[in-house]
Amino acid sequence: MQKSIFVKFVSEPKNDPIKTIVGVACAAQAIADGHDVSVFFAAAGTRLLDQGYIEQLNQEMGADSNMVSGLMESITSNATLYCSFASVKAILGHNEGDGALIVDDDKIKWSGPPGVIALAVNSDVQLTY
Repeated sequence: MQKSIFVKFVSEPKNDPIKTIVGVACAAQAIADGHDVSVFFAAAGTRLLDQGYIEQLNQEMGADSNMVSGLMESITSNATLYCSFASVKAILGHNEGDGALIVDDDKIKWSGPPGVIALAVNSDVQLTY
């Protein structure tokens, strides 16, 4: 039975990279299982949209690993993506439209707390990392 799953990345992934990888893996698994997945990147969770940080997470899995990159490719290609523009600016120092993220800006629904609340209220399951 298909469920609506809301995954929010908001915590500082540098504090617990393995927990972050687990969250990415869970989001990718929900997609693989055929669920309707929405992923919101906010606060320090926006680091997951930075290619350099994804490469660091790959290294957590082994010297030659591309596991996290593959999981993020599944997420960015198949989930509905949401992000806080203010968080991207504050955490990554990027402006909307500068092409610095691992996904094109036009594939992201830019939002803030109203979007988070709407996704939480309308989902069957919420996961927060």
